[in-house]
Formats: sequence, structure tokens, C-alpha cells
Amino acid sequence: MKELNNPFVVYGYKGPRYFCDRAEETGKIIQGLSNERHITLIAPRRIGKTGLIHHVYGTIRREQPDISCIYFDILATKTLDQFVQLMAKNILGRLDTPSQSALKKVQDFFSSFRPTMTFDSYSGMPTFSLDIATNQEEQSLQRIFEYLKMSERRCYIAIDEFQQITKYPGTDTEALLRSFIQFVPNVYFIFAGSQQHMMSEMFLSPERPFYQGSQIVNIKEIKENTYYDFANAFFQARGQSLPETVFHYLYDKVEGQTWYLQATLNRIYSNQQEKEVTDRDVDSAIQELIDEQEVAFENYYASLTTNQAALLLAIAKERCVKSPMAQSFIQKHRLPALSSIKAALLSLVDSQYLYQHNGNYTVYDRFFGMWLRERVEE
Repeated sequence: MKELNNPFVVYGYKGPRYFCDRAEETGKIIQGLSNERHITLIAPRRIGKTGLIHHVYGTIRREQPDISCIYFDILATKTLDQFVQLMAKNILGRLDTPSQSALKKVQDFFSSFRPTMTFDSYSGMPTFSLDIATNQEEQSLQRIFEYLKMSERRCYIAIDEFQQITKYPGTDTEALLRSFIQFVPNVYFIFAGSQQHMMSEMFLSPERPFYQGSQIVNIKEIKENTYYDFANAFFQARGQSLPETVFHYLYDKVEGQTWYLQATLNRIYSNQQEKEVTDRDVDSAIQELIDEQEVAFENYYASLTTNQAALLLAIAKERCVKSPMAQSFIQKHRLPALSSIKAALLSLVDSQYLYQHNGNYTVYDRFFGMWLRERVEE
């Protein structure tokens, strides 16, 4: 692969050279899949969950090219019908060589759903859409799983933002998927999600269909010293240095969250003229990123109710809060009644403005939290 102009990748996966660590998690996932276990990845957004999946797939493709590795993100889906269409688009035709006979087999297999075939302009691979009538979603989904089983090809399927299936109206999608998955012996799934409380409930609660149905892998922050070695090597390669104290300053500001580290390092690397990176360079890069998102942050804040805005701002000012309903915290920030704070807290967590991190509540978007601290008055 051609060298990147900037080694600190912000979006997508560009290969192992530009991917920091995750050796332990990669090994766990590959070992689990190799030993016929489904995997559940639980991690907050922007910590590198999706990049890890693609890194795992890249490793598998190099070592076992006969295994099919499929990934799709269902965050934008709102119904079971949309889920089935997305699954069909990403799976049908991918387990066969793109010959006319193989494509005809897919079309014949799904003939009752009148499959339409097009070719992806980037990869050249065929993609299919199905004509699914009302109340036929379950039958079409069952047919996709039958297709997977019929292929007999070992296949790993990663479904990102898997908690989204709990929001589909009109059917118990969890139970439906579980009933189909258990009868496809050649396919193993990676269920990945960023809403930790929902994913934990889905896979750790005895009342839910996926209870004890997979190996849980939690993704945490990459260790500071490991990340420092990774980052400094790229600066040294072009005759510059990133002092350990400066990297610690950055790591602490964004609490070790991968995307925010990468985004900041990307800007520093592109802007850096001096031989040595300083704390001022870190602040300048972060300020540049916050300025670019200020309109979005203003809209986020304006969309909140008065109570939600007051609570979010108070937590942002503290950076992290263990007990946001404690009287001392409420009095310090002149917040409304406890019942109002409880309702606001539940809403902010559900909409992912806040989340619990290491036992404390913190603003989900680190740059949004900085913007609140610096530019909004209580």
C-alpha cells in the first residue's frame, strides 16, 4: 500500500501499519471465531471498535483467505425490513464467485422476492435488493440464513451498532435472529455496539434471547505508553519529536479516547513546522477542531430542554461526576429538583450526550465537553 501523507488515520482502516496495538483484543476475537464462538464487542463510540473489526478481518484475510468476512452498520435502519435489505445487499452474491451460474443460483434461490442485481461501482461485486412485501420480512430473513447455510462456506459477519434491532417496531427481532443464527453452523457473528447499557442488557440478562450466546469482549482505552510509542515513531521518522510529557497532556485532555487522539495528532502532524511538539501545539490543534464543529455544538445545546442543558453543562464543568443526583452537586451548580435531574439524566444518557465511564458520568463527545466548559456560562 502507498504511504499515507498523514499516518494518523481519522476515518476508515488503512492497514496494520497505521493501526495502534489492540493485539490482545485482536487475538481474543480471532481465537473465539476460530473456535466456533460468536463475539460481542461492547465499547463507547469513537474508541476504535469499527477499526478493530476491520483490523481483525484484515488479519484473517491474510492468513485464511478462504473465509468470507462481511461487515455492515445498522445504525441508520429503523425497521426489520430495512435491516433485511441491508443484510441482503451485503451478503447475497458475496459467498459465490461472480459467475453467471452462481448469480443465477442466487436469483433462483430468492425468486419469490424478485431479487434485483446491480454491480458495486467501486468493487465490481454484485449486490442484491429484495422486493419484500408487508409481513414477509421474517420469511426473507429466514431465506438469507438458508442461503448462508447452503453455501457451506465459513463466514464471519460483523453487525455494527447491533443494539439498533431493539428499536424496530412490531416484532421481537432479537428472538427472531437468535432462532435463525443457532441453525447455521458455518457462520459466526460479531455483534458490536456503542450503547453499553443496551448491549449489556441484551447479552448479559437471563431474560433476553442472546443471553450466554457469545463471548463478550470489552474494548477499553489503549495504554498511554503503547500509544505514545506508536505516535512518536511517526514524528521521529520525519525528524521531529513528540515529548512524552506533551503526549501525556493530550492523552489526559481527551481521556485516552482513540478518535480524539487520532484527530488531534492528525492536525498536529499536518501543521507541525518546529522540531518539537509542545503543549501549545496540542491546544492549537484541539481549538481548530472545536472551531470547525462549533455550529453543530450550538445546535446540540439549543436542542436540549432547560433541565437537560443545565445538567449537561454542570457535568462538563466537572469533567466527570460520580453521583449527579447528590445534593452537594445539585446545590453547587444550582440545579432544579431531584426528580427533574433524574429525568434529564436518563434522557441525556439515552440520547448519548452522556455516558458512564469508569463509574463516572462524562460528556460523550470530548470536544463538545470542552466547548461547553470554555464557551457556555452556567
